[in-house]
Amino acid sequence: MVILHKKVAGLNENVLRRFVLRACRAAGLKGRVSVLVTSSATVRSLNRQFRGLNRATDVLSFPSLPVPPARAKRPAPAGEIAISGEVAAQNAARFGHRVAEEVKILALHGILHLAGFDHERDNGEMARKEMKLRQQLKLPVALIERMQPAKPEFPRKSHGGRGIARKRRQV
Repeated sequence: MVILHKKVAGLNENVLRRFVLRACRAAGLKGRVSVLVTSSATVRSLNRQFRGLNRATDVLSFPSLPVPPARAKRPAPAGEIAISGEVAAQNAARFGHRVAEEVKILALHGILHLAGFDHERDNGEMARKEMKLRQQLKLPVALIERMQPAKPEFPRKSHGGRGIARKRRQV
């Protein structure tokens, strides 16, 4: 199911539904995925309620609890994705592509989370998968790729043989 509470130029519910089906197949995700494109206020409320973070973000994903096979008459739900149409529009303007493409990038990112990927803990596995699927699905720069800090041109000095890793917080 796809619900567009926020209208997006070049995108309607059928177009996004078809994209979500293709992206789920490409990601190997089985089950139904529901996508809501809504306001930043709604995403902020969801983020506060479910993650304890009182701020809007671009995309949230909510995996479904497993359904016993004997009780499932239809394919089991894989989960739900909420996308801020306003943040998608800001990202699209910043990265120079259409808002419809940005919503698809965010949907793909959410689908990968529903498939069990976690870019905060997986040593780049999700980023590699997202890049591959982005190319396969003909999408511009992937969400994780653009969140990575640029690589310095010159090597940094060593800190006593141990690097200092800092995580960049997701916007």
